[in-house]
Amino acid sequence: MRVLSGIQPSGALHLGNYFAMMKRMIEYQQNHELFCFIVNLHALTTVTDASLLKKQTVEAACDFLALGIDPDRSVFYVQSDVPEVTELTWLLSNVTSMGLLERGHSYKDKIAKGLSPNHGLFAYPVLMAADILLYGANRVPVGKDQMQHLEMTRDIAIRFNQTYGETFVVPEADIAEEVALVPGLDGQKMSKSYGNAIDIFSTYAELKKRVMSIVTDATPVEQPKNPDACNLFAIYSLFLNPQQKAALRERYLQPGLKYGEVKKELLETIWKYFEPFRDKREQLLSHPDRVFEILQAGAEKARQVGRPYLELARERVGIAYRSQGSDPWARSRI
Repeated sequence: MRVLSGIQPSGALHLGNYFAMMKRMIEYQQNHELFCFIVNLHALTTVTDASLLKKQTVEAACDFLALGIDPDRSVFYVQSDVPEVTELTWLLSNVTSMGLLERGHSYKDKIAKGLSPNHGLFAYPVLMAADILLYGANRVPVGKDQMQHLEMTRDIAIRFNQTYGETFVVPEADIAEEVALVPGLDGQKMSKSYGNAIDIFSTYAELKKRVMSIVTDATPVEQPKNPDACNLFAIYSLFLNPQQKAALRERYLQPGLKYGEVKKELLETIWKYFEPFRDKREQLLSHPDRVFEILQAGAEKARQVGRPYLELARERVGIAYRSQGSDPWARSRI
């Protein structure tokens, strides 16, 4: 089974990125064919500082590698290093209805939050569809907020196949319900844009500041607490096995639990959990040439898989360059 997912190089990684997507990707590479990539073309919809995008792309690559992505067991690359994806985006655009894109929740939400509307933002789902369909991905791990985009990908693939003949694999979504929505400091979805994220590779002082600012209710110490309504419990649970989570739940249900003590425990847990990854990340950042080599090799592997799908799509729509049989008009004259 071929699994594919990507992440934008839009700044420091946080716990939501890791548990909702990256940790799962690292686990998938053990038993499946994994395509994992950095979506820097998508990032152009919000990042207009060229030097910043370059920096964040390299840092995102180092983050992935430090956290456990193995380039020998997966296909790991940067989106823009595979030019086939942009040509496929155009082919798919011509079977994508305006109505489908106009119904996009993400586009509406971003415009409502003040982003200036542009074609890239509007057509974002078509590029995402090309990212997925170019490699024949069977399964795409997504968060609940990206589910509509995956449904759009399915609609686009089905429409293309119905119009031109069977060409693309229609992918399935993979949502892990237990981490589908990682809460932030305020209980909303953890997001850099909301300012409620806990960064993975921050300093100890900054990590402490963020953890200690997790919002909790005003239940007195002498009263039991409700773990199911507490985002501190939800965040801490990400690091716990079932037995440990049950033990923490029991502490909540008993009088005497102090949120401040739980936050201190969580702080130490996060710091120790990512300690070996921090060391490896620093090594990678100090050897960027090695990181570039890994990304270039991954892009070539991705292109080898993607080219046949693109060539078939080009044949289907009638712009293939090679002649077919005795028909002289089958070869493009462009």
